[in-house]
Amino acid sequence: MKIYIMTDMEGVSGVINSSDYASPGSLYYETARELTTMEINAAIEGLLEVGASEMLVVDGHGPGAINPQLLHPEARLLTGRPMGYPFGCNESFDAAIMIGQHAKSNTDGGHLCHTGSFAIENLIINDVSVGEAGCNMLFTAYFGVPTIMLSGDRAACDEVQLLVSNMEVAPVKEGVKRGSATGLTGEQNKVFNGAAVFLSPEKARKLIKEKAILAVEHMGEIKPFWLEPPYELVSVLRPQEPGGNTKTARVTGNDMLKLLQKPRIHE
Repeated sequence: MKIYIMTDMEGVSGVINSSDYASPGSLYYETARELTTMEINAAIEGLLEVGASEMLVVDGHGPGAINPQLLHPEARLLTGRPMGYPFGCNESFDAAIMIGQHAKSNTDGGHLCHTGSFAIENLIINDVSVGEAGCNMLFTAYFGVPTIMLSGDRAACDEVQLLVSNMEVAPVKEGVKRGSATGLTGEQNKVFNGAAVFLSPEKARKLIKEKAILAVEHMGEIKPFWLEPPYELVSVLRPQEPGGNTKTARVTGNDMLKLLQKPRIHE
């Protein structure tokens, strides 16, 4: 059994904010890399227990979020930049999971919500608002690979279960700020929902391992999230200054992977 593992950082328990944790040179970046890698390892341990024989871990966080020296030795790692869709995915995988995922931009009750970057207001495909998790689920589904499990903040878990109701989820933290960041600038959005209640890293990893096991045990019942062509993707940028105007990009096509790969010119 071959499993595809997409990862991010902002949805990891113990990653508290973007400025101090999420980029090289920031105060707690190495701590965040360790926390992320250990959550991934917890999922891998669970997958191995239920028969996974091959696992590809994809470092999906912009500047990188995985410490290769700490990563479980049974996994292969795809990392480095440039990298883009389909991030190493193909028809050979049996299922996909996501570790460390955050909710999409403007999510009520999320933590560090954004879609691709804090400067994006919304991303819509065929009138369905999707975040990074939704896009990940679509490009794996393009290859017939169902996404069966996600770990991250509570709002991210709720987000994917609206798309696939019986996906397994491991909520490792929960944002405390209510309301939407609609209309804020990217910098304002970056700090809008920066507080959360966290599980301890140890309990978060235990939950992730348990949910990874359950996901594989029930993977035959979990269907891919999919949208039918033709496609229109609409990307909306936040205003660059308070009260400013948004900019919009529109791309169309009949192939989901090519749609996600197309350049987006906001005007």
